[in-house]
Amino acid sequence: MTTSCDVLIQGGGGAGCSAALHMAQRGLRVVLLERGLVGGQASGVNYGGVRQQGRHPAELPIARRSREIWGRLKELIGTDAEFEVTGHLKLARDEAEEAELIAYLDVAKAYDLPLRMIGRNAIHQEYAWLGPKVVAGSFAPEDGSANPRLLVPALARAARAAGADIREHAEVVEHAHDGTRFHLRTSGGDSFAAPVLLNMAGFWGGALAARFGEPVPVVPLSPNMAVTEPVRYFIEPNLGVVGGNVYLRQIRRGNVIIGGGHGESDPAVPWSRPLPEVTLQTLRRAVELVPALAGVNIIRSWSGIDGKMPDRIPVIGPSRTTPGLFHAFGFSGHGFQLGPGIGAIMAELVLDGRTDIPLDAFRIDRFLETAA
Repeated sequence: MTTSCDVLIQGGGGAGCSAALHMAQRGLRVVLLERGLVGGQASGVNYGGVRQQGRHPAELPIARRSREIWGRLKELIGTDAEFEVTGHLKLARDEAEEAELIAYLDVAKAYDLPLRMIGRNAIHQEYAWLGPKVVAGSFAPEDGSANPRLLVPALARAARAAGADIREHAEVVEHAHDGTRFHLRTSGGDSFAAPVLLNMAGFWGGALAARFGEPVPVVPLSPNMAVTEPVRYFIEPNLGVVGGNVYLRQIRRGNVIIGGGHGESDPAVPWSRPLPEVTLQTLRRAVELVPALAGVNIIRSWSGIDGKMPDRIPVIGPSRTTPGLFHAFGFSGHGFQLGPGIGAIMAELVLDGRTDIPLDAFRIDRFLETAA
């Protein structure tokens, strides 16, 4: 027996569950198929930064749209997922990095993103706990952080309450399109059909796109993450650096979450793990930024699997080969903040046939154009 619906979604990360919620709220019959647990990969294992600062200019309209949704998250899904507006402080460690921060001020201004540049003397006066290696910073007051382990399950609960059928441990093993409807079958033998399919499967979205004649050069990306024992709370802003090789934030309970570099993974299993040598190198960089972290114990480290594109921006928008197929994958390690907004945008594309957010930079066929 085949389950028929209006829209099938493959992938239960933040973007997929948000899309299920927004479309169910507008009356569509939605079935979401997730190979593992919702939020089990990139959306649930990331750093938790709700960051607009430093994004590719093409992503900023999405980030601005998503930030509005983050601001009313509790109203939308019943929890704020520990979202806190702490500001995002991006640090420069030499003159070249400082020049990058200054150059980005013009980008931010074009998209009405408030930023405040902080020079060498002022930054050490405002944040006396920063190390001497820091020479400047850029502060984004609207940014902050949230708990990745809370967001996606809450989105899924809200989507189910709105009428969406969300199925976990439902790996899709067969895809077909008869010219009118998509036909999917899971490893458990369940069959589904719908005129619309949303490819929101993270790294595995590349394989799905290839099945419909749209191969892309997506590769797995596994963030190397760690968290410390609780210590006195003193780091309020979410911290990043130019170049992105270390980032850290402290939660109110005192634990410091630290990321940087990459672990290793095998998406075929799927399996991932952090690498101790990468963790140690990241910790050294973190101590350079915040010397008070020296000697603090790490209590857990982890990783997961995301999809990385060569230009480090995702694929978003309609298929160029198959009517009714829409893509949103390859967020390259920075899709957590975007997820709620991506879901709203995908709902607009499906229901309205358009969105006010410019998506041309995210076309799936941009790689073919580059190759030509």
